[in-house]
Amino acid sequence: MAMLSLKRSDEDYMREALKEAEKALLRDEVPVGAIVVLGDKIIARGHNLTETLNDVTAHAEMQCLTSAADFIGGKYLRECALYVTLEPCVMCAGALFWSQIGTVVYGATDEKRGYHLQEVKMHPKSEVISGVLAEECGAMISEFFRKKR
Repeated sequence: MAMLSLKRSDEDYMREALKEAEKALLRDEVPVGAIVVLGDKIIARGHNLTETLNDVTAHAEMQCLTSAADFIGGKYLRECALYVTLEPCVMCAGALFWSQIGTVVYGATDEKRGYHLQEVKMHPKSEVISGVLAEECGAMISEFFRKKR
């Protein structure tokens, strides 16, 4: 009898990234969450920790890249996919470029600080998918900043 493969969808993985964003929100951090997937396994999770760590580089993507590289024992993440709730900034896009990540999937577009505004490119071999659960991802961030004002 053949086993049925239950591959998770981009939306399923983005929901996992949203769980990480909720962890950031509980810490009063900008609610951005990310995960890294290898095959069909989540190998890294992260959320913004810039306030908690007093570190401007402690973005969700950076947390994930470090954790994923440690997990696989190497700096190149060619076979991995990053799911992040907000479009990466220029700093994170640069780190993703150097990691040679296979795929970047993001939810909401960042119209103020997104990497696309500076015409920064991901690695030529990286696939970029945008807009996955964009409304949910964007609503969490919008609500966070609305409450801050």
